[in-house]
Amino acid sequence: MDSLTQIVLGAACGEAALGKKIGNKALLFGAIGGTIPDLDVFVGRWIYNNEIDIMAFHRGFMHSILFTVIGAFIFGWITYRLYNRGKRKGTTIRNNWIWLFFLSLFTHPILDSFTPYGTQLFTPFSNYRVAINNISVADPMYTVPFLICMIVLMFFKRSTYKRRLWLKFGLGISSAYMLFTLVNKIYITSIYKKSLQSEGISYLRFQTQPSIFNNILWYGVAETETDYYVGFYSLFDLSSKVETWNKLPKNHHLAPVDNKDIKTLAWFSNGYYNLIEKKEGILRYNDLRYPSFDKDDPNNAIFSFTMKKEGERWNILPFDGKPPSSEDFSYFWERIKGVN
Repeated sequence: MDSLTQIVLGAACGEAALGKKIGNKALLFGAIGGTIPDLDVFVGRWIYNNEIDIMAFHRGFMHSILFTVIGAFIFGWITYRLYNRGKRKGTTIRNNWIWLFFLSLFTHPILDSFTPYGTQLFTPFSNYRVAINNISVADPMYTVPFLICMIVLMFFKRSTYKRRLWLKFGLGISSAYMLFTLVNKIYITSIYKKSLQSEGISYLRFQTQPSIFNNILWYGVAETETDYYVGFYSLFDLSSKVETWNKLPKNHHLAPVDNKDIKTLAWFSNGYYNLIEKKEGILRYNDLRYPSFDKDDPNNAIFSFTMKKEGERWNILPFDGKPPSSEDFSYFWERIKGVN
């Protein structure tokens, strides 16, 4: 999930673990714990000099269950030693801090696993990316009510029942919304399955995921031997089927699939990618788990980049385009409203 969401969830974990003892400071330490796994975007740049390796490192070991256990003891022990001194000595015990960091570290990758990006929970024993695909990487309906509850509880004394009540509200509302997205995912998947069958598309596999910022407009990608079929479906659509499918050629022949870097990219995108030749030696890679909001160019995926072969290795080239504008998302907003 996005950084703000992880901070809010981490703060809630801090409150649950130590709120009664240290008040609002528990929110701060929980937020820090909830942020730590995403520091792998910086750690990866210290370790690797190839952008593909750096991208693959994110949501890897620092998002694993093993890191959660090790990190809980390390960060808990360090924080206990730093905090439990002077006037604060004896106010907390070491296990309080270990529990706080365990909760904030553990919930981070678990929450990430619900998104399409995927999380390597079992690293280093397995590089399998857990991705349930039921909620967007950024969804205000999950985050904003949760954030409001965390802000409100800060104004109550740490020992009051109302403070615990607002914590329960925040956790309850966010969890209820997450449950809704899971049920919605089951319904949407059935819509896509029926739509593929009615169109006579003989697919090898398909997946569905919500588009950005909402759980109303969904996107599906189906794989055949040579192509992908992609399409949107909104809960506001009047018909119970995907009205328009766009056919995208795989073009996997443009880069050898047995190349180490191409294998990494294929693993990263769960095999849902296509390639476009920009010019000799330079390819555009589209991660088709993320849609295009360009009505006229379904190949214009949001998650895409150009790459060039340097010796035996491929590397991602610096971004030379322009960030999306409100005009670029006009089709996205229109499509959410549904098709009559």
